[in-house]
Amino acid sequence: MLLASAAAAPTLFGSRANAAKSDLDAAVRAYDEATVRNDVATLAQLVADDYMLINSDSSLQDRQSYLEDFKVPGFKLDPYVLEQPVRRDWGNTALVAGVVKLSWMLEGQRHVRRLRVAHVWTRQEGRWKLAYTQLTRVTARSLSDLDARGD
Repeated sequence: MLLASAAAAPTLFGSRANAAKSDLDAAVRAYDEATVRNDVATLAQLVADDYMLINSDSSLQDRQSYLEDFKVPGFKLDPYVLEQPVRRDWGNTALVAGVVKLSWMLEGQRHVRRLRVAHVWTRQEGRWKLAYTQLTRVTARSLSDLDARGD
């Protein structure tokens, strides 16, 4: 009983930071799962009211437009894996980034792109919310440049 209480009690070093990291990890997982399930209700809870998406073609989308995409009949993202992960935490703000091979169906056609994705998450009212996303197409040249640098 004493061990369980001690394990659950906050420690002097990093308990809040560890809890915030764990909360962010859970939010990122929920977001990833919701995108491949077209779960608009969950996405609406995870995406900030002032969310902005910069697509790989440089077009901008706000929260409402982004959520509407998941309601388009026949639109379906395939599961994806974040490669070359980058993570930076700055208190109530965090960057989660990397490279993904994104594939999806739209209007009966399969689309595939390799993208560098950067998500900025902010902690609002005790919960992590996705505030900003930028997608950049990864070309064969940029991949070979990354491999040469060892990134």
